[in-house]
Amino acid sequence: MRTNAAAAMLGVSPNTLRSWERRFGYPSTRRTNGGHRKFDLGEIEALRSAFEQTGEISSAVAIARERGAGPPSAQALRAALSRFSAERADVVLEESLAMRSLERTVESVLLAAAEALGDDGGDASAEYCFAWRYATGWLAAAQRVAPRATRCEGVLLFDASQPLQLDALYVQALELFLRRASLRVLTLPVELQASRLKTALAALEPSIIVLGGSAASLDTIARLVYAARQSAGEVDVVDYRGALPDTGASTVGRLGATPTAALDGVARRLTAGGGDERGMLALGS
Repeated sequence: MRTNAAAAMLGVSPNTLRSWERRFGYPSTRRTNGGHRKFDLGEIEALRSAFEQTGEISSAVAIARERGAGPPSAQALRAALSRFSAERADVVLEESLAMRSLERTVESVLLAAAEALGDDGGDASAEYCFAWRYATGWLAAAQRVAPRATRCEGVLLFDASQPLQLDALYVQALELFLRRASLRVLTLPVELQASRLKTALAALEPSIIVLGGSAASLDTIARLVYAARQSAGEVDVVDYRGALPDTGASTVGRLGATPTAALDGVARRLTAGGGDERGMLALGS
């Protein structure tokens, strides 16, 4: 929300709202590319409710911060990350995990919050950089406690993203989801020399290759896919998050843009390739 709209909801002047934000750091703001303040709707609603009860701003801010904006949400996580508070972000995600599955928490809270903070390419904000690093650390920790693979199918995931890109978080999230679905997963950087693939392919024997992210050149991807197919045979190759341009001429299949949709797509392809149907139903659930 812009300043005028947020101030109107609270029944104060824009100058008063700006003074509260400067004095208390709440409600938190982010800046548009033009430098204008934007307020989080959830925080404004929480502050309005508390201010109506107390009539005193410092007490209202304390109550609104303690209550938050209701159920743990992407907005609540974004507010915590905007304040560079890893401790508060941990609380939001723990509360979400008490109400939602890990997959839903990752997709609808963690990734949504990072995306809301904005990926501006080479001109990312400090808040976004903090959020990206927090998210990648959180996903890595979740991956360390993922269950051991019990399925025979292997997924080779080529990461064609770059640090600080949203795609990198989406690729990491898909790897986590695949591991939690008990699949054997190997993630390798797309910059890897094709000649170095043989031992990895022999160990994994992939049933499917996923190209994730859009930061690699077509030549780089083509060399890797060619080398993989030379060693692993005509293994299924799919695109996730725009690794290949959608020209209509490619024979490479495409997964959905979210990790949940991509996981479902992998499940369907493995089923079509002769995997166990009962296992695939569990994988897609």
